[in-house]
Amino acid sequence: MLYPITTESRSVISLAGIWKFRFCDEEEWRSIYVPASFNNQIPEAKARFYCGMVEYKRSFCVPNICSNQRKVLRFGAVTHDAEVFLDGILITKHKGGFLPFEIDISNFSCGTTHSLLVRVDNRINHHTLPIGNEAGIAFFGSDNPGIPSVEHGKAKLAGQNLPNFDFFNYAGITRSVCIYTTPAEYISDVSIVPSVEGSTGVVQYEIVATGNGIPFVEIVDENEQVVASLEGMKGILRIENATLWNPKPGIPYLYTARINYGIDKYELSFGIRTVEVSGTSFLINGRKFYFKGTGKHEDSPIRGRGIDQCLNLKDIGLLHWLGANSFRTSHYPYAEEMYQLCDREGIVIIDELPAVGLNFQGALNPYRLGNASYHSKLLQELIDRDKNHPSVVMWSLGNEPDTEHFPADAYHYWHALYMQAHRIDPQNRPVTMICCQNDYTKDLTTRTMDVVCVNRYYGWYNLSGNLAVAKDAFREEMNFWRNIGKPFILTEYGADAIPGMHAVVPEMFSEEFQVEYLEAMNEVLDEYDFVVGEHPWNFADFDTQQGPMRAGGNHKGLFSRDRTPKMAAYAVQRRWKCKNIE
Repeated sequence: MLYPITTESRSVISLAGIWKFRFCDEEEWRSIYVPASFNNQIPEAKARFYCGMVEYKRSFCVPNICSNQRKVLRFGAVTHDAEVFLDGILITKHKGGFLPFEIDISNFSCGTTHSLLVRVDNRINHHTLPIGNEAGIAFFGSDNPGIPSVEHGKAKLAGQNLPNFDFFNYAGITRSVCIYTTPAEYISDVSIVPSVEGSTGVVQYEIVATGNGIPFVEIVDENEQVVASLEGMKGILRIENATLWNPKPGIPYLYTARINYGIDKYELSFGIRTVEVSGTSFLINGRKFYFKGTGKHEDSPIRGRGIDQCLNLKDIGLLHWLGANSFRTSHYPYAEEMYQLCDREGIVIIDELPAVGLNFQGALNPYRLGNASYHSKLLQELIDRDKNHPSVVMWSLGNEPDTEHFPADAYHYWHALYMQAHRIDPQNRPVTMICCQNDYTKDLTTRTMDVVCVNRYYGWYNLSGNLAVAKDAFREEMNFWRNIGKPFILTEYGADAIPGMHAVVPEMFSEEFQVEYLEAMNEVLDEYDFVVGEHPWNFADFDTQQGPMRAGGNHKGLFSRDRTPKMAAYAVQRRWKCKNIE
């Protein structure tokens, strides 16, 4: 799916701004901003914890100048499920809250005011991704099972918005909404596969178009010079003395493919780079790459999960300040605009599907819920959207599923997705799945991925506060993974630190303990040569569902939620900028 841009043949009309909004059990409409989550915009408990359907509406007019063009209504993301009505007519539905969808509205007239209504369902359950609980069970804690009065209370919570994951279930029209236009005969998709032969960049391309024309493709460098060109729906272009896209501190050099198809014109930025796994190494452009970065969330106090380009720029700047070169889109695909920034800024992305919460600690088999086809559909949508970004170097199929209690079912479920990703990705990037803290000896799935990615909290959620014992336990597990013979990334490890909480003797929740915790885990990582990355959890503090283990959210951030650095941020900066861990 192509990102909407303005060219000589295309225009983009933004529908951002103040819309009307209401809960579906109310008659009254109120004002709300789009794009943004609705939960924190309205200062009411109902908005914060609402579970069910809400409605958005506004009017718009497409200018008469667009009368002879194709017109498409596009949503960057609606969380979680959407029904879209135009002039009272249902024109499309979409399931899934983190990927774009669009609908051709060319049959609706220009120069006329039209009414747009979007119904949004934020409910999560066993058949959504991410997974929600259906029995009033909070993500953390057992709610004292077996106590009659507690069980009776939990029964009244059935159907509530209780996530089986540790981040707040922000919802609404969270990303950009626009109407874009194209000629009647138009370019609908472009796939680019770069490779390198000596000093020559090789660009294999394929174009999908509607019409009878023959596309003409020019490759333009950053000096606006044409360096290669070819006619045809697909072909191979060769760029002599090509400048490769390299992550920072290298040069993230971008070329532009200019595509002409009849009167339609489209431009796509891309980088020439290679990605592969070789033995226990992860290679970018044939050189060993070490992932220095963090897990991350789209999260801010007012917009919630709504797109915020100012915040994105701030976060990229802070990643550079840390000496980081990467992050994971935990635990869902991010807004497309963030990937475009990372392409330009040289930040590498592990691109993750919203398959989080497939873990009920053995109480329920998550692979018998019937989610496989939906999961597969989301994988297709993700790769369709992000396949051309040079910053995306690996696909993550999901986060922390149960691979221990149902090992055979888990293997078959995830292996099918693993094979699909390799089959449909034109660039055939490495594929992983992020492993939960588990009995890794029973896990048949994680070891079969291209890169072993695990989340571990020795010394925090287990062996709490005793870092000496935690290091020994971590070493014991690392010896197991060394024998698997795959590259290894510690994709989560961390300790909550309440900003400003200090202790002479470092103890849990103090900033001093957070520093000692990260240093202890890093000490173990440095002992193993098959480790290719470290992603402390988390980049910044973020909002979660309320519960007895969360005081105002998750505080494992290197930065506070308002991006003030903690002591840990300076400690990580010293490690990543001053210590050679490439």
